[in-house]
Formats: sequence, C-alpha cells, structure tokens
Amino acid sequence: MLHLVVWIVLCQSFVQCLFHNRTRPNIVMVMADAFDGRLTFDPGRRVVQLPYINYLRGLGTTFLEAYTNSPICCPSRASMWSGQFAHLTQSWNNNKCLDGNATTWMDSLEKSGYQTNMFGKLDYISGSHSLSNRVEAWTRGVKFLLRQEGRPVTQLVGNASTVRIMTKDWETTDRATQWLRDTAGRLHQPFALYLGLNLPHAYKTDSLGPTGGGSTFLTSPYWLKKVSLALISVPKWLPMSAMHPVDYYSTFTKNCSGEFTQEEIRNIRAFYYAMCAEADAMLGQVLGALRSAGLLDNTVVMFTADHGDLAMEHRQYYKMSMFEGSAHVPLLIAGPGLASGLQSTQTVSLVDLYPTVMALAGIPAPGSLSGHSLLPLLSWPGASPAETHPGWALSEYHGCNANASTYMLRKGRWKYIAYADGQSIPPQLFDLTLDKEELHNVVTKFPKVGEYMEEQLRSIVAYPKVSQAVQLYNKQQFISWRKGLGGYYSKVIANLRWHVDWQRDMLANEKAVDDWLNGI
Repeated sequence: MLHLVVWIVLCQSFVQCLFHNRTRPNIVMVMADAFDGRLTFDPGRRVVQLPYINYLRGLGTTFLEAYTNSPICCPSRASMWSGQFAHLTQSWNNNKCLDGNATTWMDSLEKSGYQTNMFGKLDYISGSHSLSNRVEAWTRGVKFLLRQEGRPVTQLVGNASTVRIMTKDWETTDRATQWLRDTAGRLHQPFALYLGLNLPHAYKTDSLGPTGGGSTFLTSPYWLKKVSLALISVPKWLPMSAMHPVDYYSTFTKNCSGEFTQEEIRNIRAFYYAMCAEADAMLGQVLGALRSAGLLDNTVVMFTADHGDLAMEHRQYYKMSMFEGSAHVPLLIAGPGLASGLQSTQTVSLVDLYPTVMALAGIPAPGSLSGHSLLPLLSWPGASPAETHPGWALSEYHGCNANASTYMLRKGRWKYIAYADGQSIPPQLFDLTLDKEELHNVVTKFPKVGEYMEEQLRSIVAYPKVSQAVQLYNKQQFISWRKGLGGYYSKVIANLRWHVDWQRDMLANEKAVDDWLNGI
C-alpha cells in the first residue's frame, strides 16, 4: 500500500512538473552590439527600414526610454547577465567584468528546468579584449592626450545583391535558427535561447594593423538601399573650445578632433544605419525559425543591445558616453499574454531584464538584483500591482576614451551626469524634452534640479568612493603589468593603438605616466 501511495505522489509530481514546464514560455533574446535604441520608434525608425523590429513593435511592447548600465561592451553585458550595476560587480573596463563562476539569469533558468543554449557574442567574463584597450583604461588619469582610435571611415563592398556582409554573425544566426528548427520543437521542457550579434558595431580598420580598433563602417549597396538618405541629419556640434572637458578628451582620443566634411558625416551615419538593417534581418531569421517550428505563440522574444553608437553626434563615434546615441538602447518584448502594440515611456535599463526573465519563468528573483521586473509594464496578467518600477535609470562608465569615471542618472525629463569625485569636474544637466540634441548644459540655470538629481544619484551609489576604488585599481593593474614586462616596457607601450602620437615624444609620455603613478 505504501508503495502505491509513493507511486501516486510521484506521478502527481511528474504531471505537475510537466504541466508547469509546458505552461512556462520559451524565452529568446537577441542582443545586438552598438544599436541605437532611438531607431526603434519615431522619428528615428523612419531613417532606415527595419521590418522585423517593426514587426516586434506591433507584436509586443517597445520601451522608449531604455538605457545601458554602462556604455561599453563587457561591463554593459555584465550588468545585463548579472542584474547588478557595474559598481557592484566592479566591471571597470572591457577586461574587468564578471568572474567565470558568476550566476547569470540563464544559469537560473537552467537550474529551474529550462533547456538553455547560447550562440554568438557573450562578452561578460573578465579577461577579453585587447591589451591596448586595457592600458588605455588604466591610464585614463594620465595628463596626456593621445589618439587611441582610428579616424571613422566608410567602406562599400559587394553589389546590390550582396546580403551577407558580417559573415560571422550570419553563421552564428544560422546555427541558432537550425537549433530552433531541429531541436527546440521536440523538447518536453521550455527553452531559453540567447543570440549575441557583433553588428552594428564598426569593423576593425585593417590599415591600422592588428592593434587597431573598430573605426570602419562597412556595408553593401543592398543594405544601403534600406536607408532613407534624404532623412539623414548632420548633427550640430559644439566648438571644441566649448566642450565639457570629458567630452573634449573623448573627441580627441576617438580621433574625431580633425575636420570632417558634411558628406563624410552623412556617409558614416548612412553606413551605420545600413549595418543596423543587416542586424534586423538576423532578428528576422530568428522570428522566421520560431514561426516555422510552431514555437512563436509560446515564446517571449526580446530584442536589445549592450549600448548604442554616437555615429558622429557630438563629434564622436563609438560609445563610452552618456549622450543618447551611446547610452540609449533598444528594448522590445513580445510574447504570449503580453500587451501588443504598446509603447512604454517608463525609464528602464538592462539590469531590469534579469528579474523580468525570472518573473516570466515563475522563478523567485534573487534579492541582490539592482533591477525590477518589467512585467507590470507589459500587462502581464499575473503581475502584482506592488511590483512598481522606480522610474529612473543609472549608467556608469569607468573605461577608456573618458578621463574620469562618469555617472548618469536618467529620470523624468532630466539627464544628470556627474564625474569623478563630484567636485573636481563640473556636472552636466540636460532637459531632454526641450534639448533632444543635448547641446545645452543647464545645471547652472536650474540649480535646484541639479541639487535634487545629485542627491538622488548619491542615494543610489556613493560615486566618489567608487571613483577612488577605480583609480586605485587602475594604478595597481598598470604597475603589475609594467613590472611583468621588465626591460620591454618602453617598446611595448610605445606600440599600442596610440603609437602614432606616443612616438612623437616618448620620453615626455613616459614621464607623464610616472607623474601619474607618483601622484604629481
């Protein structure tokens, strides 16, 4: 009799588990690299044809105010995967992010019974990226100005029928969609799939050699035809002399302080938009595979990015900035039971994705997370009204191409940016309702607002202490690296990405480093 009771209990548990697994949605995330979130809604979406992003817009919710928690690849992804702000994980630069044993939301899904699979660019574990990238981040406090990147350029390849430009991403997308078609549909448990793309990140510039950064915007006529050239604007620039000191440093080190013609600027922006269109097509392949496998109706699909790209706004390209082009990311979520055709004006960020995924899967979220579930904003039927989002976003940056730790608080109409210790470098305040181009720092015009935002920022993070910790880390890492090189130090440091400027006065640059280390 006892055996029969045990058998019945086990059967009930199995049936309950099976029912639970079948009712929990599958989860698919496609994460691009350097995709400007403003292209996913009006007026930005008019500039380039993004049919699959537009399809997701109609199918689900588009977040109009979504932000990265750190506008650079590895630290941003570390926040997305861990659900924690960069200062909590001490993700200081592209080489210093999460430990290999860190728990991600994908780990939590797997532990709860999901079949998980990840394809493409992950980039959240410490130890990756180039030596130049590391040294530039460590030495950002040194009192010299050296160009660290290649000048942004464009390159047209192929012809009007050349579709697959970023072959690595296409091959990764092929593997992911093959798995969806061949494996996912046969599973007896829900699955979670992550696809990380390199696009629309700029390509490496071959002429700069093996240490060169990514400064080439490359596409084909096929993708360029997707861009409405007549709608491409030439952004307004402040004179170099009127720039904030950190923006000046960024512009110079990104090799953008020289002259650019309007044609050059338009081309860079057009090629960047064309690269976004190619990334959109990869999202389309994923959606097509889900539909053909009969999985779309039970799958939550998310599209986002680690950060954006300035594409010559503020006389810069790349990321590493709190300006909208760099910090504003796409975030679209669609799935069974979620609202369709919704546009949310709530200010959110990538750390919100971990608790959102946990809520979707019916898993209790860890208490250490920095973010909040977005399900109440998606009209999820079972969402508790108590799950309210605070309505602000924090982003911070501690890496190369910026000569001070940077902290951004986005709340309501305001964007507040503080630097270093909060005293030595003046803050910035932008009214994004009236000044979408972020050309007018109104921190002295609205001192009460500035004081309020400063108080709010310090209630979230004791940023002067964080800046001190980063400065100490940078010096310790540089000293250790230099000691390990021995007599080769002078040769190695002179041949990093900044080699053209460094070698013009090697002794002066080495002395500047020594002065920095000695606190002079």
